[in-house]
Amino acid sequence: MHLTYTNRVRFAETDKQGIVFYGNYVTYQDEAVNGYLREVYPYDSFEGWDIHVVNVDLSYRTTASFEDELENRVGVAEIGESSITFEYECSRDGQVVAEGTVTHVAVDEEGRPTRVPDDFRAAVDAFESDGE
Repeated sequence: MHLTYTNRVRFAETDKQGIVFYGNYVTYQDEAVNGYLREVYPYDSFEGWDIHVVNVDLSYRTTASFEDELENRVGVAEIGESSITFEYECSRDGQVVAEGTVTHVAVDEEGRPTRVPDDFRAAVDAFESDGE
C-alpha cells in the first residue's frame, strides 16, 4: 500500500472520551483514496464515467487521540468488471489503528454500472508494479 495522506487529529474529530470518533476514519479513508487517484488517475481523467462508493468496511484495532499524527495508506486490492476495491490502513507510530476496504462501482454518465476502462486498469497496474 502507498502512503497517500498524513493527518494530525484535530480536536473536532474526537468524542467526549477524547478519542477519534469512529466515523472520521471513513473521511480519512476517502482522503487516502483521493490521494491515490491524484497520483495514478486524476479526476480530470475521468471522461464519460465516474466512481460511486458502494461499500465501506473498517475494523478498528486501537484508538487515536487529539494531536496524534496518522499515516493513511491505500492500494488497489481488486478491479472487477465494474468495481474497484481499495484496501486501506491507518497507523500511528507503526501501529495499525484501523484497516479495511472501500469498494467503488464505475458508472456511466447516466449513473448506470459500466466496465472499468482499460486505461484506468493500465494506470493502476503500472503504479502498483512500480513498487512505490
